[in-house]
Amino acid sequence: MQNKNKINDYGAVLDQKYGKPGTDERNAFDEEAYAFYTGQILLDARKEAKMTQQEVADALQVSKSYISRIENGIIMPSVATFYKIVNVLGLRVDLVKLA
Repeated sequence: MQNKNKINDYGAVLDQKYGKPGTDERNAFDEEAYAFYTGQILLDARKEAKMTQQEVADALQVSKSYISRIENGIIMPSVATFYKIVNVLGLRVDLVKLA
């Protein structure tokens, strides 16, 4: 018996639900996904650094709610702000060329 819930190609699922890559709907989905993923990375890093949102906000001279909105994937920080947060959390970003 075949499992009808089995996903063989998640790209096809995304294509069906949000449209092909390059469409407005797919671009909007991708942006939301990137914001969520970035927020989760920063949230995990902040917790690992044992810092509060307020401590990060104070170090960046921004509001706690701004940090919260980033961590919840509501907004995407600018590249400059992302690097500032990374620095405050004692991390670094390495760019590596693939293949």
